Amino acid sequence: MSAAWEVVIGLEIHTQLATRSKIFSGAATAYGAEPNTQACLVDLGYPGVLPVLNREVVRMACKFGLAVNAQIAERSVFARKNYFYPDLPKGYQISQYELPIVGAGELMIKDDNGNEKRIGITRAHLEEDAGKSIHEGFAASSGIDLNRAGTPLLEIVSEPDMRSAGEAVAYMRKIHSIVRYLGISDGNMQEGSFRCDANVSVRPRGQDELGTRTELKNLNSFRFVEKAINYEIERQIDLIEDGGEVVQETRLYDSDKDETRSMRSKEEANDYRYFPDPDLLPVVIEPAFIEQVRSELPELPAAKQQRFVDEYGIRNDDADILTVSRALADYYEAAVGAGKSGAQVVANWVIGDLSAALNRDGLEIDSSKVSAVHLAGLLDRISDNTISGKIAKEVFDAMWSGEGTADEVIAARGLKQITDTSAIEAIVDDVIAANPSQVAEYKAGKDKLIGYFVGQVMQKTGGKANPGQVNQVLKSKLGQ
Repeated sequence: MSAAWEVVIGLEIHTQLATRSKIFSGAATAYGAEPNTQACLVDLGYPGVLPVLNREVVRMACKFGLAVNAQIAERSVFARKNYFYPDLPKGYQISQYELPIVGAGELMIKDDNGNEKRIGITRAHLEEDAGKSIHEGFAASSGIDLNRAGTPLLEIVSEPDMRSAGEAVAYMRKIHSIVRYLGISDGNMQEGSFRCDANVSVRPRGQDELGTRTELKNLNSFRFVEKAINYEIERQIDLIEDGGEVVQETRLYDSDKDETRSMRSKEEANDYRYFPDPDLLPVVIEPAFIEQVRSELPELPAAKQQRFVDEYGIRNDDADILTVSRALADYYEAAVGAGKSGAQVVANWVIGDLSAALNRDGLEIDSSKVSAVHLAGLLDRISDNTISGKIAKEVFDAMWSGEGTADEVIAARGLKQITDTSAIEAIVDDVIAANPSQVAEYKAGKDKLIGYFVGQVMQKTGGKANPGQVNQVLKSKLGQ
C-alpha cells in the first residue's frame, strides 16, 4: 500500500450468546438441527404472541461490558429494525438502537509494530438473529431455514481506530478470547457463532475527514477478515487514483476468487425506520445486579498474561500465546503444578510439540491426547536425566499415539538414557580410535569437530547417552 494513504477500519462483531434458549422465546438454540425444527411462533412473529426477554442474555451482555471497562446502561430499550428479507419472517428484527445495554469501553491490542494500542468500543447491543437463506441444492429457488431466527446476539461495535488489516485481526482475536473466557459464547466461527462486518475506508495521509466507507459483510474467519480488508484497501486506492469515487455500499468477500464484490447500496439508520418495540418494556438494571455479575468475572486474558510473567517468570510472548484460550492457560498451569520442571520448559513444550500435535490432528486443547499430568511426567524424565530432550520427542509421539505414560513408553521401548560414566567412556574410546584424522584436526585447533564426535557417540548409543556427559568425557579424553 502507498504511504500516501491512511486506512481507517471499524468492526462490528456479532457474537452468538451461549444460552440454551432464544432471546425472546423458549425455542432451542442447539446447532445442527433439521431445518425449521427450532423456530416457534414467537420467533416467526405470529399474531397474538409476545416476546419475553431471556434474563441470561442480560447477564452475559453485562459480563462483556464489565470485561472491557464499558459503561452498563441502567436503562436500555429494544427497538424494531424494519427491513424485508426472505429469512426475516416478521419483517423486522428486534435490536437496540439509541439506548444499548453496553456503552463506551476499550480494549488494548498490539499494533503491527508490537506496540500497545487502545481501540475504543462504541457500544455493544443485544439483538435477535435472522434466519438463513440456503441456495445449494435448489435448482431455481432458495430454501429458508428459520432455526437461527431469534438466536441471541451481542453486536460489539468498535470505534474506527484500526489502521491496518493486522490491527483489525488483533482486535477481533482479543474479543474472541474475551467472550470465550467469560463463557458467554463458544466463539465457533465455522458454525456462525462469531462473525464480523468490517467498515473500511481510505483517506490521504494527514487528512482529518474520513473517506467514503464500504461494509464487508459476514466475515467468519480471521484469515478471511485480513484478506478481505487488504483486497478492499487496494481496490479503493486504485479506484481513487484512477479518478473514480468510492461508493458507500455493502460488499461480500469471495474467498475462492479472493475479491470483494458489490452486494447492495449501504443503508443508513433512517432506512430501517427504527422505533421502540411496543411489546417489550425497557430493561432496567439495578446496581446490585451489576455488582453480582462483576463478582462472577473470571481472571481475564490480560491479567492472566501478566500473572504468568510475574509468577512463573516466562517470556512475555509465550504468556501471550498461553493465555489466548482459557482452556490452554488451565492446561499449562496444571502441567506446571503436576511436575518438577521449570515453568519455561513447560511453556516451550505446550507451545511447541503439544500445539503442533493439536494443529496436525485438528484438535482443541480440551481434546489433547496427552493430559497435563502426563506431559509433566514426561518433562520430569528429562530433568532427572532418565531420557534426553531428543528422546523425549519420540516418547511424546508414542504417548500421543496411545502407548501409555512416559514411564511406560520408556520401559517398553528401552529408551532409558545411558548415564553410566564407564559405559560412555568405552564408547568414546571406540569413536576416538575409529577417527584418527578428525582427532588430529581437533587437536590442531578445529574445535567445532566436537559436534562430530558427539554425533558419533549418540549414533552408537541410539541417542540414549547423556549429551552433557558425552561432551565432558570427550573433552577430557581429547585433551581439552
